[in-house]
Amino acid sequence: MTHACDIAIIGAGAAGIGAARRLAGRGLSVAVLEALPRLGGRASTVLMRGLPLDLGCGWLHSADRNPWTRIAEAAGFVVDRRRSAWDQQFGDLGALPAEWEAAGNAFDAWSRRLLADPPPSDRALDAVAPGERWLAYLQALSGYISGDELERISAADYAAYDSASTGLNWRLPAGYGTLIASRFPADVALHLATPLERLDLNGPAIELVTSRGTLRCRAAILTVSTHVLAGDAIRWPAALDPWRAAAAHLPLGCNEKLFLEIVGPSPFEAETHVHGDFHDPASGTYYIRPLDRPVIECFLGGAGARRARDEGTDAAFAHATDQLAALFGADVRRVLRPARASAWGATPEIGGGYSHALPGHRAARDRLARPVDERLFFAGEATHPTDFSTAHGALMSGMRAADEALTALRRPAD
Repeated sequence: MTHACDIAIIGAGAAGIGAARRLAGRGLSVAVLEALPRLGGRASTVLMRGLPLDLGCGWLHSADRNPWTRIAEAAGFVVDRRRSAWDQQFGDLGALPAEWEAAGNAFDAWSRRLLADPPPSDRALDAVAPGERWLAYLQALSGYISGDELERISAADYAAYDSASTGLNWRLPAGYGTLIASRFPADVALHLATPLERLDLNGPAIELVTSRGTLRCRAAILTVSTHVLAGDAIRWPAALDPWRAAAAHLPLGCNEKLFLEIVGPSPFEAETHVHGDFHDPASGTYYIRPLDRPVIECFLGGAGARRARDEGTDAAFAHATDQLAALFGADVRRVLRPARASAWGATPEIGGGYSHALPGHRAARDRLARPVDERLFFAGEATHPTDFSTAHGALMSGMRAADEALTALRRPAD
């Protein structure tokens, strides 16, 4: 490992890659330390019989203003602009058309109340109408969107994301994770499978201690997840206590994905969607044959993702198959095969899905994004004020932190 550099970046997910791209070609020595043996962080494309499947981020959210869209097209990636089927229930399975409409209307009404009449408690749950019949459905949606139940979600934080979103979501047939990992700049030093063990701010240089040696740098950009920053796996200096407290108020939610392979003829039509059970807050929601591929993409959030974590992958696949069989008929069991599953919550170097602010703590995002002594800078989706929980929010935060570091290094010494 290089033992000295101008700027070190800790983490090679979307934020770290964004920072590295911004710093490349600036005449500074830059090194990136990544705990995992691969690039991408919570962006990960895996192959199933040659088909790319995204275990992490899979949709270009707010695609019309998402910088990854422009990066993808400039690099020759195909962008699929077809309208998603998320707001549809295929064949009205599991609910009458009026019930599906009523459930959607309940979510829309809740969303409007967050903006027009936000609860003084800042608890998203308190914007739900008293006696709401579709509370379980709202809790399931909160799990997919934020990774946790409504009682642990800041209403103001959610509203900020919702207001900034354009609602336009596109996909990358080659995989979002493939794109992100491929955009790491060639002229930046990369050290995979090199977890940080201790960060030391004493002395004129920042010291980053790893099992492969100590890296000293003039400035560092920290892009680790809030779970890692708030935890004790890395020895942090006491000076970071306020930042670690902010990270603790922006916990990672529970979000996991399962892919079931479809083998042989089936009733599953391409580019369709079903919600498993409208009255189960732990229900999965299923995108069927995305991009015309022979798979079903199961999204688990909140209670459903915690159950998968606690009971194991086999049980999660069995539960997903049970829900699909209840909707499409028992015969579909013969054509469904477990294929791939994420394990974000069980990955110590990450620790969950994506960040949400606890009630009353939306301001923690701003506090987390502030630099320490103009030499330690913070990036990652949790530091973005409105595009948190997205790969483009992470990218833009990395670019912002890189600009801050460049400005600090160019500032004349007192």
